[in-house]
Amino acid sequence: MINALRDFRVFLRATHRWQGTCEVSRGICSACLRRTATTAQAIPDRNANLVIRQWKEAGLVGATHSSARGLATVSHDKPHDRGPLQEYEERVYSRRLRDDEHQRTIIQTLQDLHDMLAEYHPPNVKHPTVESLKPHKSLFGSLFGSGPKKSGMKISPNLPKGLYMYGDVGSGKTMLMDLFFDTLPHNVRSKTRIHFHNFMQEVHKDLHKMHIEHGSDLDAIPFVAANIADKSSVLCFDEFQVTDVADAMILRRLIEALMSHGCVLVTTSNRHPTDLYKNGIQRQSFIPCITLLQRQLRVLNLDSTTDYRKIPRPPSGVYHHPLDKAAASHADKWFRFLGDFQHDPPHDQVLRVWGRDVQVPLASGRCARFTFEELIGRATGAADYLELMRSFEAFVVTDVPGMTHRERDWARRFITFVDAVYESRAKLVLTTAVPLQNLFMSEEELSSSLSNSSDPSVQKTLHEDSAGDVDSATRMMMDDLGLSMAALKDSSLFSGDEERFAFARALSRLSEMGSKEWVERGLGMEERGGKEEREGWQVVRSRWREDSL
Repeated sequence: MINALRDFRVFLRATHRWQGTCEVSRGICSACLRRTATTAQAIPDRNANLVIRQWKEAGLVGATHSSARGLATVSHDKPHDRGPLQEYEERVYSRRLRDDEHQRTIIQTLQDLHDMLAEYHPPNVKHPTVESLKPHKSLFGSLFGSGPKKSGMKISPNLPKGLYMYGDVGSGKTMLMDLFFDTLPHNVRSKTRIHFHNFMQEVHKDLHKMHIEHGSDLDAIPFVAANIADKSSVLCFDEFQVTDVADAMILRRLIEALMSHGCVLVTTSNRHPTDLYKNGIQRQSFIPCITLLQRQLRVLNLDSTTDYRKIPRPPSGVYHHPLDKAAASHADKWFRFLGDFQHDPPHDQVLRVWGRDVQVPLASGRCARFTFEELIGRATGAADYLELMRSFEAFVVTDVPGMTHRERDWARRFITFVDAVYESRAKLVLTTAVPLQNLFMSEEELSSSLSNSSDPSVQKTLHEDSAGDVDSATRMMMDDLGLSMAALKDSSLFSGDEERFAFARALSRLSEMGSKEWVERGLGMEERGGKEEREGWQVVRSRWREDSL
């Protein structure tokens, strides 16, 4: 019976477009079943009778009807009508691929991007003129050197987040890229897939040609980027790696220019973005490119690292923005991983705090899930958060908005919650409308505090303005985000220095809680010692709970 049910679910997935067109009231009739199953190759023809008989015994298949209406099956789909997940299902159930839970979660991420691209209409590419890219001559230019006019590149907030998939040899990078590229929605009319090394060779060739024609002082990168974006609204790189200083020096501006034209990037690599160009010449100049990749692409780990329960960890980090179609699946994956669906299916729960009820909408194992409105939008406080920390070890909070001075109370409560999670050493998963650095400051306020690493006077201000009370970890975090205490003092969100430091501390703690070390600690990951490591961490957590009573 169990095998029959499993195989029936397999079949229904393979014939995903069937919507009950069969006249049989329950399941699907034998005639439609045989025709559809063998056509879609969900089961081999020689095994059809055996499988159908098992399904009949399980009550899943009705009698043959006399006049069946049309039945839509996988075989009726054109290749470009299938998304990555549907194509994966078909390959698994035709036994061309082995079903793998970790791989399935990654393909769901591919499917999320596929769905966003199906509704995405890239802007028309605006080609810069050669004249606009020539050096801007001025009195100061003659004295201190000249530079090109600013290109005004700005990445639209509506640009779908691309993907950066990394993993060791044998992790399925090529198969996943094939699956994604081959199933791109039909509205994507300009797409390119190319090995990254070949791509960079072409870029250098085009840059050289522009310099020969118009002079070596021409800023040719925006011109070349516009030509590339014109040919490819979706650009897929195989084996992204940076080993050449010439590549490293132009990549950040090139990628930023492509994205400003609405180009969506998808790439595979054998290393995490932070490991790119490691120990390379002038690597510090390449750091902005790494930051750009991490901000604009979803970074997915293809290596199936598991915990002692054999549940693959989600491939991407714990924080996700914006609140797009991928946000819900991001929260679902982490809730399943941090919870215990097998022994404690998701359910609501009520905690008593000082004689009143605190509602937990969804709980599983030691993980609780809330929307921002459910957790912060209601009148909750430090006592509620402390009780939550005693009861749970992980939290998934979705739909977190950016908070301006109009949501000052929300910001204060959320900072208190973040501090409680950090102090209790719990895990935190977020889906946010804006990047972390924009949570408590508007884009206008943030832009006023962005540092220019090439401007010594700005760096001096960053390190010498009234930040003496900020610890070194917070200072490093603020430098990374380009924040200055002067901008915090000017922010309308905070009423005093203490609140401003609390904001900076919250961002610092969020950054730390998003690290791989923080997330994996206490989960019993096999590479960290498995179940014994988890049990040891439970002892530490139990002592914290005792101390907090």
